[in-house]
Amino acid sequence: MKSVTDSFVSLGHWPSAGGFGFNTDILATNPINLSVVLGVLIYFGKGVLNDLLDNRKQRILSTIRNSEELRKGAIEQLEKARARLRKVETKANEYRVNGYSEIEQEKENWINATCDSLERLENEKNETLHFEQQRAINQVRQRVFQQALQGALGTLNSCLNSELHFRTISANIGILGAMEE
Repeated sequence: MKSVTDSFVSLGHWPSAGGFGFNTDILATNPINLSVVLGVLIYFGKGVLNDLLDNRKQRILSTIRNSEELRKGAIEQLEKARARLRKVETKANEYRVNGYSEIEQEKENWINATCDSLERLENEKNETLHFEQQRAINQVRQRVFQQALQGALGTLNSCLNSELHFRTISANIGILGAMEE
């Protein structure tokens, strides 16, 4: 403390200033000057510093609030997106299951249609075979009948004379005419 008081005393004893002057002793004057400057700064700058700190505090708090609101909004959007994803996954599973069942149904329909076609073709084949058999039988009958008729006509022609032949034909024509009516 003695050096501080000595520095004040030395201000008065400076011969070139005549009572007022500068002390060039840096070690003695610096702490005093710093304490005076700091005292003035603290006394006058306390309000400004408090205002700056309060403004900074308010900005930080508003930034935190905005960040919280943005975080909440992002969480809400994330939940909505998750809900949409679950909904889409559910629909995709439904489509997949329905698709598989539709594929199985189409497969079964094609198999049934093919079986029906094969059965129809088999029936048509059997009908065609039956028709061809009947036609062949009818052709054989016709030939047999023609041959028998030719044989009978040959026998009749050789056995009958023309008058008997004429009466037989007339009687047969009469029988056929009676059948038509």
